[in-house]
Amino acid sequence: MPWKGERDPYLIWISEIILQQTRVDQGTKYYEALTGRYPTVSALATADETELFKIWQGLGYYNRCKNMLFTARYIADRLDGIFPRNYDDILALKGIGTYTAAAIASFAYDLSYAVVDGNVVRVLSRYFGLQTDFNTTAGKKEFQLLAQQLIDPKNSALYNQAIMDLGATICKPQQPLCNECPFNKKCIAFNTDRIADFPVKKNRLTLRHRHFHFLVFESKHAIYIHKRTEKDIWQNLHTFYAFEQEQADIETLPYMRNLTLTDVSDEYTQVLTHQKIHGWFYKIKVGNRLPEGLPELIKVQKQELKNFAFPRMIISFLQKNNYL
Repeated sequence: MPWKGERDPYLIWISEIILQQTRVDQGTKYYEALTGRYPTVSALATADETELFKIWQGLGYYNRCKNMLFTARYIADRLDGIFPRNYDDILALKGIGTYTAAAIASFAYDLSYAVVDGNVVRVLSRYFGLQTDFNTTAGKKEFQLLAQQLIDPKNSALYNQAIMDLGATICKPQQPLCNECPFNKKCIAFNTDRIADFPVKKNRLTLRHRHFHFLVFESKHAIYIHKRTEKDIWQNLHTFYAFEQEQADIETLPYMRNLTLTDVSDEYTQVLTHQKIHGWFYKIKVGNRLPEGLPELIKVQKQELKNFAFPRMIISFLQKNNYL
């Protein structure tokens, strides 16, 4: 991991924001692209939003990116480009929670704050046999308090990295290497043969299913796209004009009169944190003008589509149909 052992708070912050909801192997290339293009917080503060979203494209959870840009501009404008050195001041920054604040405080400044990520939760829950679901308010408080009690105040960064690495390499979610673990003699999960029962998860996520129908208006060389500005999924990203309902008969829509529906895609899906998106794409041939009754759309030359940021589902469609 290129950020391991890093002491620059800005680079630690970027890596931690990327790794929220993102695997290390996927996040590394984004970290390198972002820090290569914006090596300092002041450089990030001057970023063009469209360009930044394009670099972020594919990571999802775009609020992370929006908050990151907001915070960079705040640090540049209000803090003279200097990253805060105090835990509470770091925590006060937009888009930074207790985990990220602790990581920056510990790894950049050697402050004694416990970093509690999924790896740490797994180690603590198995070793102590904790019956609390971490994904509750009470659970987060219990794990944070325990982790803080265990931390070595003189070597907080080394301790935090060690317990995170233990969870990542030995106390793994599946097929943990318990016989190689230096703590197996006192590990409750190991000694009671209940490794699979920890961490405890009492509240299972219920996904909301949503159904989108995307109208792909295109002429010979151009295609029409739509920027989503409403406070919903994919805010500030580009899609095609769409409407949301479970079933749709596109050819009966009033603005489809005298237009030709040339193709209907198979179903595409994308899973977000609490939602599963189902999407269908309808290719529609148009001339130089769109029919009346449609919202204002952006006419883009097909070779220019690569310059816009799209959600993953739209990227999949564009790539499969050779637009990208």
